[in-house]
Amino acid sequence: MIDRAGLAEFLRRRRESLQPEDVGLPRGQRRRTTGLRREEVATLCHISVDYYSRLERERGPHPSEQMIASIAQGLHLSLDERDHLFRLAGHNPPTRGATSEHISPGLLRIFDRLIDTPAEIVTELGETLRQTPLGVALTGDLTRYTGPARSIGYRWFTDPACRALYHPDDHETHSRVYAAGLRSTVTLRGPDSRAARLQHLLLSRSEEFRTVWNEHEVGIRFNEAKRFVHPQLGALELACQVLLDPEQSHMLLVYTAVPGSESYEKLQLLSVIGNQDIVPR
Repeated sequence: MIDRAGLAEFLRRRRESLQPEDVGLPRGQRRRTTGLRREEVATLCHISVDYYSRLERERGPHPSEQMIASIAQGLHLSLDERDHLFRLAGHNPPTRGATSEHISPGLLRIFDRLIDTPAEIVTELGETLRQTPLGVALTGDLTRYTGPARSIGYRWFTDPACRALYHPDDHETHSRVYAAGLRSTVTLRGPDSRAARLQHLLLSRSEEFRTVWNEHEVGIRFNEAKRFVHPQLGALELACQVLLDPEQSHMLLVYTAVPGSESYEKLQLLSVIGNQDIVPR
């Protein structure tokens, strides 16, 4: 059963404990509210202000698991706080670990500060959970995919269009990296895992994947530099730095260019060009 009073109190306390800068929002002037405003929380959680306000007032419909997950992420809750919120709302908490899509507050705090560089948070299967605006400008919106296509590895072998953003000379390396990475994940997570289901799906749908998979390669990795072919900017060579959250198996990928290089100058144009006519990765 939903604990409306407990849910309302917990939401209020969490909202009041956060400052705009904690969640990547500007503070603005004449701020009198203690913590975040309800309007700001609603924006972070991708819900209406009216809906969120009713929850804090012990009113409104019984929130779904999807709604509670969105609120937990928007409020930058820890896993323990997320689980508590689910129970207050009358739901069993989601699983933790590799299958969880709840991003840790520490990783989110770093991500929220990356306002001037392309970056994304991905799962171990290459599913993009968050992108910075410049990340979207570089590769297009990668969070819009559903089903197996959420995985960059799946798209790489089943949708030729996603390869257009990468230098043709690197395509073979990408194929080997994605196959080797999936093999390691299948071995780590077991035959009943999501990784194993993705493997079987690719084996049935891609001849190229079957060929690469049968090489049984492991430990194949990208070079530090990735070569992109942007539809407006042309060739860019960007270093990809990776920060791993081992508890959730999420990775923060940050793309940078050598200062003074041609690629660095092109990155400066990304904020102007935006995400117009980007070919999906």
